[in-house]
Amino acid sequence: LQLKTGDLDPRLFSRLRHLQKLDLSDNLLDKFPNSLTLPDLRVLNCNNNKLEDVTALKQFPLLEELTYENNVYLTLNDDYKVMFLLQNLRLLNGKDITKLANHVRCVNSRKLTSKVTAHWEKFFRDQLPEKHTAEQVKAIKKKFLKSVQTNVVYGPSSLSEFTRWRVKMIAEEFLACSLGLELNSDSEPEEKTDENEEESTESPREAAEEVAQVGDFSSYISNVTVTPSKRKRNHSKSSPGKKRSKTQANTEEEAAEDVSAEPLHFLQCHSKGNSREDFKTQLWSCVFEPVLDSGARKDPIVSSSRTVATCGGESVCLIDCETGTVLKKYKVATEEFFSVAWTTLTMVISDSRKKAHNILAAAGRRGIVKLIHVAADFCYGEIKAHKKPIATVCFSPTQETHLFTASYDKRIALWDIGIPDCDYNFKASQLLVLEAASIPLRIALVPTCPEQYLLAGCEDGCFAWNIQLDKGQKSRPFEAIFQFPSEESLTTSHRVDGLAFLNDDVVVSKSSKPGCIYLWSWSRSFDAKGKGRQRTMSAVILAELEWSTTDMSYLTLSTCPAKEYVLCGDEQGSVWMYNLSSHSAAWGSPKGKPSERRISPSQILKWPELRVNGEQPPEILVNNVVADPAFTYLVVLTSVNITAIWRKP
Repeated sequence: LQLKTGDLDPRLFSRLRHLQKLDLSDNLLDKFPNSLTLPDLRVLNCNNNKLEDVTALKQFPLLEELTYENNVYLTLNDDYKVMFLLQNLRLLNGKDITKLANHVRCVNSRKLTSKVTAHWEKFFRDQLPEKHTAEQVKAIKKKFLKSVQTNVVYGPSSLSEFTRWRVKMIAEEFLACSLGLELNSDSEPEEKTDENEEESTESPREAAEEVAQVGDFSSYISNVTVTPSKRKRNHSKSSPGKKRSKTQANTEEEAAEDVSAEPLHFLQCHSKGNSREDFKTQLWSCVFEPVLDSGARKDPIVSSSRTVATCGGESVCLIDCETGTVLKKYKVATEEFFSVAWTTLTMVISDSRKKAHNILAAAGRRGIVKLIHVAADFCYGEIKAHKKPIATVCFSPTQETHLFTASYDKRIALWDIGIPDCDYNFKASQLLVLEAASIPLRIALVPTCPEQYLLAGCEDGCFAWNIQLDKGQKSRPFEAIFQFPSEESLTTSHRVDGLAFLNDDVVVSKSSKPGCIYLWSWSRSFDAKGKGRQRTMSAVILAELEWSTTDMSYLTLSTCPAKEYVLCGDEQGSVWMYNLSSHSAAWGSPKGKPSERRISPSQILKWPELRVNGEQPPEILVNNVVADPAFTYLVVLTSVNITAIWRKP
């Protein structure tokens, strides 16, 4: 009926005192009036509206069944709010939430009440004089409410808005009841912040119940033990030409293994058909979600995101690293996902207001890019980017709608994915095609000029392209190919399956040469003179990192620029970690000398003794390992459908 909120006349609805079922689906409601009354309402359907808030539903205390699917601005936080507010609610969006709701109302409330009380006792009790004025009460109340919402944390970051909402409520009750400080609720309304939930074609709001099935891998992987040992540094040089056993042993002896990271979770959330017997699905890519601005400020609770998107097989998952909770799962039965990437788009919502939302791009074997609005649990579109599989994708750091896709068709395409309107209409356009000599495996934009140059590690070398859009040529060949040392001379022909920037200038690349990770200078290697010609350039090597002597390909690397770390997994489930902070200053000088010897890892995280039904998993390859920006969590993706999450103190 195209009903808007103003069309719900309280004078009419307040007379319907025996109404038990109300269907308001397929309208334009953005909120509920607070005075509809309806004291006997039991069933309410609000599907396909534009609701932004659910707290007004508390006026229906007898409500047992509630559905509000396809209200794109409602998130998991709103689910938890209605579960707390509606004591008789049994079904939410068709799912039985009785057990979870009891947990929210009882356990969650008890934990938060304990934390709020402890916060008062520790920081504020002594600030209030025994004889206090009204102004002192008002000041301490305001200060306490602000502090407690900022510092009391409980549960996953995806529920931080709900947690702040409940903490504020509990704190006000605590001040009013326990201390006799009447509040009169003159505080400003809480600003709603975005939370990041990923869509699932299985059921978009299964997050809490799904944890027991696929989120808690330890429920059916038991006897996980970690037996790290301190190793003294040995400065004897190792020979890269020797067989693995000796070289690997020497390297591991050289690694001063400060095992300060601990294994938190082992998850099997990408199983085909949710099978617990699936140890064959390969996991390929993971990226931490960017932290959204909330108005003019950052979320005070989450200074660095602990939510990571992972992909492998037919699914993409969003995981809370601290709790191991699988927040969302998006699935395409005919797809095999190889890569994911985040961007933040400022979208127009109702009444022409603008709001920032995180968008996840996922691509793989079908050559199609899926665009997912995670907060709305909605895959709103797709781009048929290539006719062959897409190996990797990445967004421009300066142009939020610009997406690069690298494909097995030996092309890298630049797309403008556009910004969807409030009905999710969008228009994608191809801006550029970069022709590669071989399949591009990894791509990286040059940090100092991300709108001008792109690097790619390919099956047959490392290449650079000029990607400036002011040039008329839409299809472009590479501008440079880089030479690297080989056993006897320089070579351009080698598989580069790892590529990332450590800082604005230092490139880290891994080649098919066994045990070889190079650090080299972009500015000293790339000569911008003579544009338009394909040229061979020698990479100015700054250092070489000691790594496994395996010739296994596609075990990629990553960097944590803020902490100057390089991370790379190997063919035995271990993670090699290199702290390069003591070397970077020397490399940064114009005449900086390269390191004379290979740099050994600062530490090696060994794969723990992990058993599945009493047996160890098969051979474990670490396909990818990524750290969050604050270097708190390490997410390890393997060849045996296991996502391992480690935490550093």
